[in-house]
Amino acid sequence: MPCVADIADFLERFSPPALAEDWDNVGLLVGDRQRDVGSIITCLTLTPDVAREAIDRKADLIVAHHPILFKAVKRITTDTAEGRMLLALLSAGIAVYSPHTAYDSADRGVNQQLAELLGLADIEALRKLPGPRECKIVCFVPRAHLAVVQEALWTAGAGTIGEYSKCSFVVDGTGSFEGSAASNPAVGQAQRLEQVEEARLEVICPERLVPEALRRLKAAHPYEEPACDVYPLAARDSAGGSGRMGTLQSSGGNSPVALRDFLALVREKLDVRVLPFVGELSQPVSRVAIACGAGGEFLNSAIAGQCNVLLTGEARFHTALEARTAGIALVLAGHFATERPAMEHLAAVLARAFPQAQVSASDSERDPIQWRG
Repeated sequence: MPCVADIADFLERFSPPALAEDWDNVGLLVGDRQRDVGSIITCLTLTPDVAREAIDRKADLIVAHHPILFKAVKRITTDTAEGRMLLALLSAGIAVYSPHTAYDSADRGVNQQLAELLGLADIEALRKLPGPRECKIVCFVPRAHLAVVQEALWTAGAGTIGEYSKCSFVVDGTGSFEGSAASNPAVGQAQRLEQVEEARLEVICPERLVPEALRRLKAAHPYEEPACDVYPLAARDSAGGSGRMGTLQSSGGNSPVALRDFLALVREKLDVRVLPFVGELSQPVSRVAIACGAGGEFLNSAIAGQCNVLLTGEARFHTALEARTAGIALVLAGHFATERPAMEHLAAVLARAFPQAQVSASDSERDPIQWRG
């Protein structure tokens, strides 16, 4: 039977916390990592209704998209609804994990699922994340020791470019040096100018691994004072990021459709009765931006990406005015409608990954916003 730590580790691989927004609070928020897990419930928001359901069903773990303990908490008591809920969960030994914006932005996350559901092509991140900071390490080593030094750098994590490892560049040249009377050169003699056939070795290295790479390089290098240079590299955008954008596929291929037809597609795919929007029903839509939940902050990114429409859950009134002024359509499908299906999907993912556990989405969770016809 898996334990909480096993499932938390899986979720961190599925939705890496590094993808989460800086203001977010993701990961294991409540619980004992060593506790066995026989039952899991997923939900969009951990409410008292969902907590009671989890307790009644004797669940061991709740995976709630929206985090509890979102802000700093000074006390947990029965004086508040959240305090009573947390104390009940703690008493029942139920752990809580929140993937939130990490899941929003993951490769198989909420926004990617929405983009695929709408049939978008050429899907990419709406707001790309900067790639990890990298450096280039350059050193000079006698040819006979080149392979040893290369291996030392590779073992430290240097030399990886995308899906390729053990990457390096080597060019031959001649090095010169003259050691002092106190030196003990590996080649030649002290106080004599030496000319040595050397290889210039270059490798890319993540900035955080540079100290360990240099330590291993110096341990493997035959010289007392290896000549090494470290150059910081300009940051490159990663393939991942937040939000999604892509090209809408219509019956006519990539031909634009009218906004009214896009609205009909959204209503069908997301099963929503009421669909607020900004824009003219006849305006063309071909390039679509998606930001689940409260994604109005992505409007400028959608404009920069030359999108015709931004689909999100909810947005501020002034965001709607900004969209109208910019001539970009804005479709507000609802916070619940844009994110709850992804938690049902995550339940299926966890069920496949942990067949020993019973996994299901919450039965009691409902959209708190209702509409009267």
